[in-house]
Amino acid sequence: MKRRKFIGGLGASAAAVGLTACTKPESAKKTTLDNSFDGKVIEWTMVTTWPKNFAGLGEGAEYLAQLINKMSGGRLKVKVYGAGELVPALQAFESVAIGAAQMGHGAAYYWRGKLNMAPFFAAVPFGLNAQEMNGWLLHGGGLDLWQELYEPLGLIPEPAGNTGVQMAGWFNKEINSMEDVQGLKMRIPGLGGEVWKRAGGIPVLMPGSEVFTSLETGVIDAAEWVGPYNDLAFGLFKAAKYYYYPGWHEPGTTLEAIINKDAYEALPEDLQQVVTNACRTANADMLAQFTARNNEALKTLVDKHGVELKELPKDVLKELAIISEEMLSEQAKTELDKRILNSFIKFRDEARQWHNVSEQSYYGARS
Repeated sequence: MKRRKFIGGLGASAAAVGLTACTKPESAKKTTLDNSFDGKVIEWTMVTTWPKNFAGLGEGAEYLAQLINKMSGGRLKVKVYGAGELVPALQAFESVAIGAAQMGHGAAYYWRGKLNMAPFFAAVPFGLNAQEMNGWLLHGGGLDLWQELYEPLGLIPEPAGNTGVQMAGWFNKEINSMEDVQGLKMRIPGLGGEVWKRAGGIPVLMPGSEVFTSLETGVIDAAEWVGPYNDLAFGLFKAAKYYYYPGWHEPGTTLEAIINKDAYEALPEDLQQVVTNACRTANADMLAQFTARNNEALKTLVDKHGVELKELPKDVLKELAIISEEMLSEQAKTELDKRILNSFIKFRDEARQWHNVSEQSYYGARS
C-alpha cells in the first residue's frame, strides 16, 4: 500500500518529464531449464543527480556503469544520463521507483521529503566518517536497515561512493559567531539543513548545477557542495571569497546506487552479484579518488585563486553540535525509524571510543 501510494503520487512528475514505466525487456526473460538468458545484451538506464561526467561524483557513476559492463562480460550494459539529460536531478529517485530507469546514482539525503530517515544513509551532522559509514553499513547492520527502508518502494540501495569529510562551504561574509548565521540563506541539504534552520539560518535545497549561479547572483549567501576537488571543478571560487572547514554537516557522505527491484530480480544470480559487487568496488574507488585529489585542488584554490581558507570558530561548532544532537533525538517516528536511529547512534558511540585511541591518537602524533 505504501508503494502504491508513493508511485501514485509520482504520476504528474513522471509525465512532466516524459517517463513511462518500463516493462521487462525480452532479453531479461529467463529460460525454465538453466536459469540463463537467451544471449541478448541486457540494457539498463542509470539516471543521476550529478552533471554528466562531473569530477568525482559524475565520474563515479560512469565508473560504476563501466564496471558492470566489464564484470558481466558485456551481458549487462548500463548507460548513464547526467542530471537534466533524461530527468531533472532530484527526480532520479522517482524514475527508478516507477521503473522508467533501472538504476540511479545520488545521495540519500535528497529524499528526506519522501523517507524521513533516508539521510542517515548519506550523512549525519557530527556523525560517522567514511571509514565508520562503511563499517556500519557493511558490518554493523546499516545496509539491512537501509534496504528495509527502501523495500516498500520497490528499490534496492547500495553504497556506491564516499566523499570523505567535506568542507563547511563557501561564504560571502565571515562567520565569527552564531550571530553571523542568523538569516543566512545557504544551500545545504539533508539533516545539515535542519540543523542550519534551527541555528537561525535559512537552508535551501537545490541540485549542484544551480549552486554557482545562485551563489554568484546573491540568490543564496553561502553554499556547501563537496570539497576542493569538486568545488574547483564547479568554479565556486569565482562566486564566494571565504572557504570554511570542517564539514560538520557531512563528515563522510555515502553516495548511493538505487536499483529497481523488479529489474534486479529479473537478472540471473551471477549478474545480480555483478551489480552488487560493482557497487562495492565503486564505493571504495570514489573515496580513494577524493583522498588523492583534494589536497592538490585545495592548494590550487588558495595559491592560484586567492581563496581565503578559514576554520569555523570553536564556539560555533560547539553550538551546531548541540543543536544536531537535539535534532537527532527527534527524528524517529516509526518502529523502523527507531531501529535505524538506535543502530546509528550505538555504532557512532562505539566507533568514537575506538578511534579516540586509534585514528585520532595517531593523527595527533603524526602532526
